[in-house]
Formats: sequence, C-alpha cells, structure tokens
Amino acid sequence: MSTERRIHSPQFKAKVALTALRNEETVAELSKRFGVHPTMINNWKKALLEGAAEIFGKNLKTAKQTESSVDNLYKEIGRLKVENDFLSKKLNL
Repeated sequence: MSTERRIHSPQFKAKVALTALRNEETVAELSKRFGVHPTMINNWKKALLEGAAEIFGKNLKTAKQTESSVDNLYKEIGRLKVENDFLSKKLNL
C-alpha cells in the first residue's frame, strides 16, 4: 500500500467531477476508472456544485468593476485635459 500523495491537476479534478455529475456511472466505477478514492470524487463533485455559482457571478462583478474603472479613467482624462489646457495657456503668455 502506497502512502505517497498524488497531486491532481484542476483539469483532472473538473473532468472527474463533471463525469460524476452525469450519473452515468457509480462513484465506485469512477473510482476504479480514474484511480481516485470515492471520497475524493464526492469532494470534487461537491466543490464543483458549490463553486459553479461563483463562476457565473464573477462575470457580473467583473463587468461592474470594469464599468467603474472606465468611469474613473474618464474622470482622470478630464482632469488631465483641464490641467493641460491651463498649462498651455500659461506658457503662451
């Protein structure tokens, strides 16, 4: 019996969890097929289900952050334009 821990890639974990969600095979069959303990499959499946909402919610946060960033950049452009106009008038005197 090996006590060495294996590290699985996120892609592998997602593949196993998605396969488990399809319910085409039992967890025991998936365990044999992928060489992973059934508890790990259940944990990955649970993590996928809990994290799915965050994936879709992240797009909303990103859109709001982007909109806020664009507004801040326009304000900064306006401020710099006013400063530039002011300084160019002062230099022409």
